[in-house]
Amino acid sequence: MYLMIAFGGALGALSRYGMTKWINTYWHHHFPFATMMVNLLGCVLMGVAFVVISEKMPSLEPYRPLVIVGFLGAFTTFSTFSLEIVSLIHMQAWLTALSYLLLSCILGVLGLAIGMALTRFF
Repeated sequence: MYLMIAFGGALGALSRYGMTKWINTYWHHHFPFATMMVNLLGCVLMGVAFVVISEKMPSLEPYRPLVIVGFLGAFTTFSTFSLEIVSLIHMQAWLTALSYLLLSCILGVLGLAIGMALTRFF
């Protein structure tokens, strides 16, 4: 299982790098367009993979670590984050989903800013 995750992760990271490089070559923006496109594509692929593996073809369950955890996890963690929020919504855990969404975004940005500030200070 660990080798499947590692292999999928390597492919996902390389795919993210390649797609970002390709997008940035053809579309020059001040807006982080490449990251957004990778995140959105990753979310679509996570949705497809989740339904195919969990509902349509359960025989593919042994490949979940390769595809969902490894490849898509390395391609974009935003897809995992989005799947967790949608799962909470499906469980009707509205407050938990909203809290997770807002706290992750706000604290993530704040954490990054703190990390940058601390690193610049020391």
